[in-house]
Amino acid sequence: MAKQYETVIGLEVHVELATKTKIFCGCTTLFGGAPNTHTCPVCTGMPGSLPVLNKQVLDYAVAVGLALNCDITRYSKFDRKNYFYPDNPQDYQISQLYLPICRNGSVEIETGSGKKNVRIHEIHMEEDAGKLVHDEWTDTSLVDFNRSGVPLIEIVSEPDMRTADEVIAYLEKLRMTIQYLGASDCKLNEGSMRADVNLSVREVGAEAFGTRTEMKNLNSFKAIAHAIEGERARQIELIEEGKAVIQETRRWDDNKESSHSMRSKEDAQDYRYFPEPDLTPIVISDEYLEKIKSAQPEMQPQKIERYVSQYGIPKYDASIITGTKRMADFFEEVTAINNKPKKAANWLMTETLRLQKEKSMDADEIPFSAKNLASLIDLADEGTVNNTVAKEIFEKIFEEDVDPVSYVEEHGLKSVSDEGELSAILDEVIANNPQAVEDYRGGKKKAIGALVGQVMKATGGKANPAVINKLLMEKLN
Repeated sequence: MAKQYETVIGLEVHVELATKTKIFCGCTTLFGGAPNTHTCPVCTGMPGSLPVLNKQVLDYAVAVGLALNCDITRYSKFDRKNYFYPDNPQDYQISQLYLPICRNGSVEIETGSGKKNVRIHEIHMEEDAGKLVHDEWTDTSLVDFNRSGVPLIEIVSEPDMRTADEVIAYLEKLRMTIQYLGASDCKLNEGSMRADVNLSVREVGAEAFGTRTEMKNLNSFKAIAHAIEGERARQIELIEEGKAVIQETRRWDDNKESSHSMRSKEDAQDYRYFPEPDLTPIVISDEYLEKIKSAQPEMQPQKIERYVSQYGIPKYDASIITGTKRMADFFEEVTAINNKPKKAANWLMTETLRLQKEKSMDADEIPFSAKNLASLIDLADEGTVNNTVAKEIFEKIFEEDVDPVSYVEEHGLKSVSDEGELSAILDEVIANNPQAVEDYRGGKKKAIGALVGQVMKATGGKANPAVINKLLMEKLN
């Protein structure tokens, strides 16, 4: 009988914080910009320059720790992590090893297998490194220090996850929580949320962990899922062949769907950590902690409860709408304009999510204004346009954020509701479709659909369905 293997996964998630300036200097954190323009002596590691902690970084780190059920370290310090790499201007990184700001947290996730708690070992604050740009044409590497000194928190989980589904559920929960706090936009494609996957395999029932590898360069949920499956298969194949899994850092290439070795995995002692001499310890007072707690925003579970009680929408709908802070905020904006929460929820859950999926957009990317969606809902509600036309207009709103009222006028899309005009069209349709009329009168009620379809065709899809049905009933009965 073939051996059964279990995958053991822990994550190190780096999150760029949404501060306007860097962690230890006043340079901007804006994404992009010409290389080496968002820099100063501190973030380029000039001799004699001194770091000063950005207090907003601490505020965000503590807020995230509280939201992830962590203990907040009341006496916290920074440490130097020494390593030598071209994008690391000081030849060390200011991080936290001995007394990280948050410890012993947990996150509840839910997958098809049910609910589960994933423990968080710690969250620490640190500075980001610069970025190497490899120019294949000139066979050189260039360094851009714009990102150097951008504030990060690193969220280190315990090895509690067993499948790619659990990893994605954990990351989605982290992303949603941090976005709700406003601590980061968590855009994987821009690198403001990055995950390193520590993975090992062991025989089912074994207590000891196998040898783990760490995979870097993962900037999408799809790449993370592929990397987990690929590395699991690679390690099982080595074990089956009687070979050893080497503890190392590997880089995943999503185009080739394979990984390659970068370097042997360092341990803490290899970095020669020691307390950062240029920064004072951080002492968290009761008053400060209370201030951060009281400023915590309404999170998803509370929003769901409020939407059900205040707006009368089903719990399932509320959970979908609150899946991202952007969608929840947008729903509230639309509802504040026209007070039609159930209809706003329907448009967001059906048409908006459909188009986002078709265009491979994130759920928090909404490219149109709340005002224009509210106007469209009103037009459909008043019968000015029918549902079919409303969906066509919505596609234009989604693509170009057009004003639906002007668009309806310019393109002559108002519903045909005039009973005299529709009555004449109905008479013609009834005369031309004797079989459908006979079927309907013979008890086949569905036959009326064919007649409605013919009327819609004759009016270019603009007839008011309510008026058609009323007149048809009168004529056929």
